[in-house]
Amino acid sequence: MMTILFSVFDPTTTIMNLSLNWITTILGLSLIPSLYWFMPSRYILIWNKILLTLHQEFKTLLGPTGHVGSTFMFIYLFSLILFIIFLGLFPYVFTSSTHLTLTLALALPLWLTFMIYMWIIHTQHMFAHLVPQGTPAVLMPFMVCIETITNVIRPGTLAVRLAAIMIAGHLLLTLLGITGPSLTTYSILSLLIVAQIALLVLESAVAIIQSYVFAVLSTLYSSEVI
Repeated sequence: MMTILFSVFDPTTTIMNLSLNWITTILGLSLIPSLYWFMPSRYILIWNKILLTLHQEFKTLLGPTGHVGSTFMFIYLFSLILFIIFLGLFPYVFTSSTHLTLTLALALPLWLTFMIYMWIIHTQHMFAHLVPQGTPAVLMPFMVCIETITNVIRPGTLAVRLAAIMIAGHLLLTLLGITGPSLTTYSILSLLIVAQIALLVLESAVAIIQSYVFAVLSTLYSSEVI
């Protein structure tokens, strides 16, 4: 049962042994309304308002030491994750956000870039960052180990958090969908449909929240080393 249940996340759609599941992320652009591409459409005005709000917030999180234009990188990260998660909510569409292959590919390069840049350019600052100010001399070796482990696991926690939450929501939707054909009572079936719709709305809210959390945590991690 568990093998069948988790098989919904496996990339199995192939043509001539070539996986087509990841292509859905590109094909999802066709789902965007055509009026979005016309200026100044209502869709673009709303989306620009959202991006401007995110830009101001990310700029505040980065502080005065943040590089000019660095907020656009995190805005793009938010937009990409939001688009991928929403795309996975459509029926018969491969949910790439449930795979660590994608989530780790988003978190790890960003973290490595910040780490390599700061260790090369500001080596002394990075060594000082491993020991919080006011730490007793006896605890300094332990604090260095703790801070090092904390920095190393950050991309993993970002990737696992996003993938695990997406898997949990889609498993609930799958379980409810499997239960539907076996029901014969129309009243229970109606409750199941209502529960599916409510869960789908919840997953839409989770998609926005998780995209925002991923982008904000990436911004905070970068602001600590910049």
